[in-house]
Amino acid sequence: MIIVLEKNIQKADKENLKKFLQSNNFNVNEIDGEEETVLGAVGHLAMDPRKVEIMPGVSRVIPISKPYKMASREFKRDNSIVQIPNNRGQIIRIGGMRLASIAGPCAVESEQQMMDVAKAVSSAGAVMLRGGAYKPRTSPYSFQGLGEEGVILLKKAGDKYGLPVVTEIVASEYLPIMIKHGVDCLQVGARNMQNFEMLKKIGATGKPVILKRGLAATIEEWLMAAEYLLSSGSKDVILCERGIRTYEKATRNTLDLSAIPVVKSLTHLPVIVDPSHAVGIRSKVPPMALAAVAAGADGIIVEVHCNPDKALSDGAQSLFPEQFDKLLRDIDVLAPVVNKETTRIRGAVVNLNTAAKNVKDGSQPTQTKVSCAYSGSRGAYAEQAIMHYFDGEAESKPCANFREVFQAVNNGESDCGMVPIENSLAGSVYENYDNLVRFEDISIVGSIKLRIEHSLLSNEGSSIDTIKTVYSHPQGFAQCSDFLALHPTWKQVECLSTTAAAKMVATKGSSDVAAIASVQACNSSENCKKLNVLKCGIESDPRNYTRFLLISSVTQNSSVNSVESKLIQLLQPSNGIKMASFAFIAGNHSGALHESLGVFTDLDLNLTRLESRPIQGQPWRYMFYADVELRRNGKNFDESETATLLQAAKEQLNKTTEEVHLLGVYIEIN
Repeated sequence: MIIVLEKNIQKADKENLKKFLQSNNFNVNEIDGEEETVLGAVGHLAMDPRKVEIMPGVSRVIPISKPYKMASREFKRDNSIVQIPNNRGQIIRIGGMRLASIAGPCAVESEQQMMDVAKAVSSAGAVMLRGGAYKPRTSPYSFQGLGEEGVILLKKAGDKYGLPVVTEIVASEYLPIMIKHGVDCLQVGARNMQNFEMLKKIGATGKPVILKRGLAATIEEWLMAAEYLLSSGSKDVILCERGIRTYEKATRNTLDLSAIPVVKSLTHLPVIVDPSHAVGIRSKVPPMALAAVAAGADGIIVEVHCNPDKALSDGAQSLFPEQFDKLLRDIDVLAPVVNKETTRIRGAVVNLNTAAKNVKDGSQPTQTKVSCAYSGSRGAYAEQAIMHYFDGEAESKPCANFREVFQAVNNGESDCGMVPIENSLAGSVYENYDNLVRFEDISIVGSIKLRIEHSLLSNEGSSIDTIKTVYSHPQGFAQCSDFLALHPTWKQVECLSTTAAAKMVATKGSSDVAAIASVQACNSSENCKKLNVLKCGIESDPRNYTRFLLISSVTQNSSVNSVESKLIQLLQPSNGIKMASFAFIAGNHSGALHESLGVFTDLDLNLTRLESRPIQGQPWRYMFYADVELRRNGKNFDESETATLLQAAKEQLNKTTEEVHLLGVYIEIN
């Protein structure tokens, strides 16, 4: 059963409640955070639930009807996220709105083989390395694996390329070897799915586990196997659909794609798919992997071998590295369609990682020049925002579009990113509102408002009278609408950015084209330096400001004295207005939005902005975005008051909304 606790339950009442449940043979798990604080009591219900409901500090009791308790959505409403750290300070998260790719050979054969495969799959975009050290083979005469030596080689290759490793545990006596050599994730194969005594011992280790579906297991039997792991102590279980035995012989097994949406409706656990073992035919693996992503899987686990024709195990179903690389590029294209984003391993050296080491050692950072991505070319307004925000002490990295900025930060290619979110004249940049929710591992860590001054740039010999076509970003056209209204015959051509427009005009070299951009765009390339400024200040209102957000994948959920908190300080100025941004889905009933906004009123928080966006795939439903000031009487809240208020806001919003996200806590400067 689920015991929902009252908001202000006393610590003594909570402890008495736990002792009472344990005395009645219940295993008790406390779930605190995004949802209401609850206790999950798992065991045989041989008592009247009303005895629990009348105890001090209990709000209500919800019986769990499913035979699998801890794995059910009744136990936990939100999707679970399995977190697996690598040796580069990055947390690999599986579940939610992410797509993770796990790859490697069926069996570990040699050190050179593992190093070659690890290099290939990491460069393609895999986030974990798989490989069998102990192989459960149908024939006793087949290659059985290298044993402990295979575990050592797998871990060595994974560490070199920043990939956590996963390997199959075929018998509980091998657990000490796995733990000794630092295996990051244990895999339970299809043949051992119902080896319940082994599941209990694996669960007791607390290690993340990938649980494959049995060859002829029902979905309920699969989830009951997961229940063994969860009830034994494991908190991180990943379900893996790998095909089931049917009468069809065209493929090795039959991949049950319909199981993915069914299972995800029944459990909060992440679900990945193994198309390699499902079909057993190399050419069929990529299309089934893409189909799994389309069906809602949280990731894939596939076999990759640099020389599959000579593989000691399952070479016929192993992809060549080139095939795996193409598969991940195809998944990158498909991901936004299913409202997900691919996860990548960060580079071995990141500026902030150097800063982190210095902070941890207690010394002054010697290399704290951060890299900051932005959309556009040199001279873009976003780059100007970077220069102002960091006082010229940041390395700016141009990207082709906003999504690439988020992806660069998400992958660790850049320490942070600068993206526009709204303009005082043209309104919101809606794409970036969507990106803030889509990229779950990214937070807002700063904000700056920048004065935008547009100019009309043209080639030598041009004049206002010769112009026939003008190039700019859509926002540039919107912000200069009054000026453009004076020239109704000009053709307007949209570009990816204002600096791209300037480069287009410079490349054409004609006297009948012009660009709306900043004066700084003239320095964006050698070719642009020949551009002339026909007219300055053509924006419709001199009070033309764009608000930019600084984004980063550095978490803000760390303790005040942690290394990551120190890194946040490197990204945030000391002066400015302290802000927090939320995204939430209001309930579908009368007054739901009023109730949600009332949370900020009740906490005496000043709501400075409210925006709504349609939810992809859910017609006529909307995500609301809210910015609030974390200050009172002109003074920002300290860390303790901020944490208390934000926790209270999240708890109350969880009661009035269907979904809530804290997008970031940050300082905004002008």
